[in-house]
Amino acid sequence: MVRSLQYAACTLVLAACARAAGAPQPLPAPAPVQGPQPYRDTLSFDREQFPSTYRRRSSPPVLIRNATILTATGQEIEHGSILLEEGRIAAVGTDVPAPAGAVVVDAAGKFVTPGIIDTHSHLGVYAAPGTAAEDNGNEATDPNTAQVWAEHSFWPQDPQLPLAQAGGITTIQVLPGSANLIGGRSVTLHVVPARTVQEMKFPGAPYGVKMACGENPKRVYGGREKAPSTRMGNMAGYRAAYIAAERYRRRWDLWNRSRTGDPPDRDLQLETLADVLRGRILVQNHCYRADEMAQMLDLAREFGFRIRSFHHAVEAYKVADILARQQVAVSIWADWWGFKMEAFDGVQQNAALVTQAGGRAVIHSDSESGIQRLNQEAAKAMWAGRRAGITITRDQALRWITANPAWVIGLDSLVGTLEVGKNADVVVWSGDPFSVYARAERVYVDGALMYDRNDPATWWRTDFELGHVPAAGRDR
Repeated sequence: MVRSLQYAACTLVLAACARAAGAPQPLPAPAPVQGPQPYRDTLSFDREQFPSTYRRRSSPPVLIRNATILTATGQEIEHGSILLEEGRIAAVGTDVPAPAGAVVVDAAGKFVTPGIIDTHSHLGVYAAPGTAAEDNGNEATDPNTAQVWAEHSFWPQDPQLPLAQAGGITTIQVLPGSANLIGGRSVTLHVVPARTVQEMKFPGAPYGVKMACGENPKRVYGGREKAPSTRMGNMAGYRAAYIAAERYRRRWDLWNRSRTGDPPDRDLQLETLADVLRGRILVQNHCYRADEMAQMLDLAREFGFRIRSFHHAVEAYKVADILARQQVAVSIWADWWGFKMEAFDGVQQNAALVTQAGGRAVIHSDSESGIQRLNQEAAKAMWAGRRAGITITRDQALRWITANPAWVIGLDSLVGTLEVGKNADVVVWSGDPFSVYARAERVYVDGALMYDRNDPATWWRTDFELGHVPAAGRDR
C-alpha cells in the first residue's frame, strides 16, 4: 500500500511539472557524439588478440513489403517495403521493386523494426541451467579485475540464447558482473548459432569495460585487506587504478613512438585501463544513485576519459540535465527497483524524464527473462511517461531498444536504425511491437533469416538442448 501511494504521488508530481512547462511536444533526438575507432591493440602490436571469425550467412535478396516500417530515425512508413541485399539494407520506402531471385515476404498488417540490441546481458557467462559450474560472470578475487574478458567465460551453447533471438534480439553486449570496482572487458556479439564465441563476435566492435559503484563492490570482499568497505574506499580504488594506468600508458606510448630498446613488460590489468584512457574501450558503469553518477563523472574528468553509459541508474531522473549535458547514456529498466537500498528511489518515468531532458535512454535487460521481451519493457516505460504528461512517441520508445543502445556499444554507424547501407538486422512483428500481444515472427541478422516463428526448422537449438527439447512443437 505504501509503495502504491508513493507511485501515485510521484506520478502526480511529474504530471504537474509537465503541465507547468506547457503542452508537451515530441522530443528531439540527442546530438550525435563521435565514437571511438574500432579497437586495435597497440601494446601487443604484432598480433591481433582474439579476432572475430564471424561470417555473414549467405542469403538471397529479401523484400519485405506492405508493412508498417518503424525506422527509429523519426520516420514511420505505412504500407512500406524494405529490401535486404548482400547483408545490407538496400532500400526503404513505399515503392521498392523486387530484384531478380528475391524472396518476397508479404507483411500486410505487420510491423518491421531494427533488430533489438541489449546493452547489458549476462547470457553465456551466467548460463542455464544456473548451476555453480555455469557461474562465470564475476571474477570476485580482487576489487580490480580489469584483466579479465567476458568472452573467455562465454558459453555459446547457453540455451537462453535462442530464446533471446526469438524475442527479436540481434545484438548483445555481454558484461562481467558487478562484484568489482573494475570487473573486466565486455564483448559484443551477434545473436546467431555458433560453436565458439569468436564466431559470434561482432567484427570491429569496440570493447567495453565494466565498472561498478556502490553497494556491490564495497560489500563483496568482507573487510579483506586493501579492499573497499565504504563508498569513499570505492573511489580511492578507482583513482589508484587509473593513476597506475596513466604511468603504464605513458611508458608504452613513448616506446611505440621510439621503438628503441625492449618494450615494457605487459600487464593485462593496466593494458585494459590504458586503452580506456586512450578512448578505445568504452566505460559501461553500473551505478544506481544520482550522487554517485556525479562522482563518477568527476573521476572521468580527473583522468580524461568518458563514461559511455551508466547502467541500472534508477536515479538518473534526478540528474537528467547533467547526463544530457555530458552526453552520457543511461541503460535502465522500465520498472525494476527497490530490491536494495541504492535501488530504492526508482520511478517508472525514469526513461521518459531522461529523454525529456535531451539525454539518451536505453532499456536494458540484465536478465535472461527480460531480454526475451525488451519491446514490452520499452512499452511500459513509454506509457509511464505518457501517464505523467510527457510526450514520448513510438519512435522515441523504439530508439530506447535500437538506436540508443547501438550508440552505447559504439556501433550506431552499422546497426540500430533502418537506413540504406546499414547492416540488415531486421525484425518482422505480428503487430505493433509495443503491444503485449505482438511477437517477433521473423528475425534477420545481416539479411539472413535466422528465426521464423512459423517454421520450426529455423528454430535454433543448442547442443545443450539436444535430446531434451523436441525439434518441433516448442512454443515460441
